[in-house]
Amino acid sequence: MKKNLIILFFTTFSIATYACPMCEKQQPKILRGITHGAGPESNLDYVIVWSMVIIVLITLFFSLKYLIRPKENEADHIKRNLLIFE
Repeated sequence: MKKNLIILFFTTFSIATYACPMCEKQQPKILRGITHGAGPESNLDYVIVWSMVIIVLITLFFSLKYLIRPKENEADHIKRNLLIFE
């Protein structure tokens, strides 16, 4: 029963993500069959999307970098004033 529910769940969401035939005609060649709707109206839409992708990737990089190696070993670091260390 549980296996059937998992299969049904993934099948439903995989089918729902494909574009309908009407939307495919409205999309540019690179996005055809992937997304619904009217698609980008100008080249500025691509610039905006790729700028946001770059910002997100930079943010992810620095988040992981400072999460893995924070480099906060100085005795006068601000965290030492806020937290009690012995």
